[in-house]
Amino acid sequence: MPGMLRVTEIFHSIQGESTHAGRPCVFVRLTGCNLRCVWCDTAYAFHGGSSMTVEEVVECVRSYGCDWVEITGGEPLLQDDVHELMQALMDAGHTVLLETGGSLPIDRVPPGVRRIVDVKCPGSGELGSNRWENLEQLREGDELKFVLTDRGDYEWAAEQVRDRELHRRAAVLFSPVHDVLDPGQMARWVLEDRLPVRVQLQMHKTLWPGVEEGV
Repeated sequence: MPGMLRVTEIFHSIQGESTHAGRPCVFVRLTGCNLRCVWCDTAYAFHGGSSMTVEEVVECVRSYGCDWVEITGGEPLLQDDVHELMQALMDAGHTVLLETGGSLPIDRVPPGVRRIVDVKCPGSGELGSNRWENLEQLREGDELKFVLTDRGDYEWAAEQVRDRELHRRAAVLFSPVHDVLDPGQMARWVLEDRLPVRVQLQMHKTLWPGVEEGV
């Protein structure tokens, strides 16, 4: 039986986050999420969507003529056939990124996929959902992302980076919640503390302010 997925949207845009920010990229946004972060900007992906086979998704991605593709959500790892999709996209010659909330196991993600794993800070309301075992599964090309709402989140995240030496395991990204935490202030904290992380802004929100879907 062909793999089936519930898909909210597939679109061609500019990668706005991660160390690959600025790249043209096709996004496959899967439907459904097991978390409810207070700052979530994609709640429209919690429900609805359309059923597509893995082959249909691959064909849609291919139609954009873009090598890079990101699987995101929602929480893409909630759908078991996402693993088949990621492998199929790589077999078709794509470079595949996976954005996951960090609450589900990442060990089944096919080798070669670049995994961007959230670490939920206290301000997200989902601190207890962190699956710390995933840190032992990190491999070359993976990234860790902390989304920060305030100074308390920053201090907590900085402690995790130092105590767990996360910068030695993967690229570590600190991202301020858009229109909540001043990015310049967060950057100053990083500089003052000599913290070995990357400051990340959501580039797509600068390019297309006020647009929520399809970017």
